[in-house]
Formats: sequence, structure tokens, C-alpha cells
Amino acid sequence: MLALGPEFIDIGLEAISKGTDIEMTLGLPSEHQSGSLKMNFRFEGLLTGDATAPEIHVDDRSLAQIVYTSGTEAMPKGAMLSHSAVLWQYTSCIIDGEMTTSDIMLHALPLYHCAQLDVFLGPAVYLGMTSTITSEPSPDNILALLEKREISSFFAPPSVWISLLRSPLFDKTNFQKLEKGYYGASIMPVEILAELQQRLPKLRLWNLYGQTEMAPVATVLKPEDQFRKAGSAGTAAINVETRVVNDDMLDVKVGEVGEIVHRSPQLLTGYFEDPERTAEAFEGGWFHSGDLATIDEEGHITVVDRKKDMINTGGENVASREVEECIYLMPEISEVAVIALPHPQWIEAVTAVVTVKEGQNTTEEAIIKHCREHLAGYKTPKGVVFQHSLPKNPSGKLLKRELRASLAK
Repeated sequence: MLALGPEFIDIGLEAISKGTDIEMTLGLPSEHQSGSLKMNFRFEGLLTGDATAPEIHVDDRSLAQIVYTSGTEAMPKGAMLSHSAVLWQYTSCIIDGEMTTSDIMLHALPLYHCAQLDVFLGPAVYLGMTSTITSEPSPDNILALLEKREISSFFAPPSVWISLLRSPLFDKTNFQKLEKGYYGASIMPVEILAELQQRLPKLRLWNLYGQTEMAPVATVLKPEDQFRKAGSAGTAAINVETRVVNDDMLDVKVGEVGEIVHRSPQLLTGYFEDPERTAEAFEGGWFHSGDLATIDEEGHITVVDRKKDMINTGGENVASREVEECIYLMPEISEVAVIALPHPQWIEAVTAVVTVKEGQNTTEEAIIKHCREHLAGYKTPKGVVFQHSLPKNPSGKLLKRELRASLAK
């Protein structure tokens, strides 16, 4: 069976016609459109019909999902997750995220993304909490639903939190019921975190870090540590072992940069039809995240960058996140992505791609001057590109590979 919302019916039926084993289709409801007559069944009809639950026995180690990675740096990979892995991860989210049956949760990101599906909707159903699902993650719609549905719990990646803060409707919205806020999927700039706390002082925040292969939560930064450990991804979730290691799989010293590796019952069983990349990911008996980080004396991990986002300019390594954090200190900046572009002298040139807040102005010279005052010379951008918006995937993650591809031409 293939379940389709109204906006995906035509493309779904076209895909089925190209030779699949799909035997029936289920039309899902939408906020703005009714189910299609092209579907064999409609969701609303299933709710009112009489049915007996089938007696199906599933091995908890059997395949439950093939979830594709975001593809922010390279082509997506299909992560195969077992029933057991998903349920272990639900437990981590419920305990470390302090989720309860009394929460009223808004789900505004696509449910084909593992964060919204398995970190929030799955645990919400498991606990029996009240959920509101929207397919329109625009700032105006989210703000309206937060007030109208008296939402107490909400997740969004930093790019969406930023869009809410920049909306003219933000200060007109009643947030009295909103008590729990979650972010993840990409790094939250410290300046944005401070702005959220200043404008929503009652809101308790969690940073949930992980990746598709972990089903996906791996570490958690809890509310009491948001400013004490600002910028950190937290410590390992309750069902996860996490280390930061060097190339020899030895733990790095406090403050040294290494790669984050995990062991957990939440982990994928492998990549779909890709044994070579599966073996590479599990080299040394731990799952290699591809993320570079430091670890402090209390075990808190701070992600420095993705390995593929590190910039090597003139033989020096530059973490794009450090430059981004610096540029976010400028009040005119709405969003920024720092990438490497080919350069005849430096091989890779640190390049900032920025969007400016509505009604604000700045220049390339001003941004470079600001960075030069706060960063080492080799970390200062060699150039600045202004854009109206930055490319993102449907889950709100910045697509730096698209920026690199378009600007390298």
C-alpha cells in the first residue's frame, strides 16, 4: 500500500505505473484539499469503518523503515532501521526530552523526515498525547497554530526558529501555553539561542543532535545547560554510547577535535544495497558519524563541523561554523552559510553566503572587516555573496552542496 497526500497523488500514481508491487493506495487528508477519488481508500473512511486488527507477528529485528539521509553534502543513503531500533529511540526521546501524555504538540516539518516522524510524532502516538499536524511550515501558519491550538510543545530546526523570530506576527502571538521547545537537524547559532530566550523567557529548550542512522537522536542538551554549555550538542542519550576519537580510534583529550562515533541499539542495520559504505561506517566496531567535535571534562560534546564542511585554505583548516557564529553577531544578518570555493592561490577560499534582515543593509566590506576583528586572518572570508534566501531541503537543513555547485561555476 502507498499512502499519498493530495499534493503527491499525481507523482505517486505516475511512479506506481512504472512497475512496482503497489497493490492499493490510501488517500491522506489535508488542511486545504479533500482526498482524491483516484485512491482505493480514504483515511477518513478507515476511521469510521469496522475492522478487526490482523494477527501479525513481527520480529523486532526485522526491517521497519528505510529512511534516506538528508543529502546536505552528498547523495542521500537509505538507512535501514529495525522495529527495535525505532522503539529504543522513542524511549530515549521520551525520557531525555521529558515528554508526557499531557503535551499538546505541533508537527510542522515533513513526516518523511526522521526528526519529525521518529523523534516527535512516533513518541507522541506512543504516549497518547494530543498532536496537530500541518503541511504548511510557513511562519504565519505556525504562529497562528501555536496560539489557536494552545500548543505546549514544538520542534523546528534553527532555520524555522529564525523565520519565526523575523516574522512581523511574532510579537503579536500569544505563546502562554508554549513550554517546551526543541531544535536540531543543524547547529543553532548562539546569538539566535539568546534571542529566543530573551523573547520567550518561559520556554524551556532542548537541543537534540543526531542523524538518520541513529533513528535519529544521539545526544541531548537539556534546558538547564542551554547557556552553561551554549553551542554544545549535550551528552549521550540514555540508550546511546558516544565517544570523540582520533583517526586511530583513541579518545581525544579535552578540547581536541575528533570524530563523533556511536554504539547503540538505535543504530541502523546498514545502508540499503550498499555494503561497502556500511562497512566503512562501522569501521572499528563503532558507527562513524562524519561529524567533528570536541568534548569537555563533563562529557559535553560540541560539534565543530561536518568533515565535508571543513575548509582547507592555504593549508589551514577552518571550521565553517566558527565563521558563521562570528557573522551572526552582526545585527543585520538574518542567515549565513560559510562554504569553500575554488581559489587559484588558496586552493579553497572561505566564502560567506548571507541573507540580510528586512529593512537592514550591510556590505561585503563591512562583513569582512567585522570578521577580521574577531577571527584569525586565514579564517576571515575572502568573499561575501548576498542572496535573498539560502537553499534548504524540506526539513529545513541548509544545502551547502547546492551553494558550492552554483557559486563555483
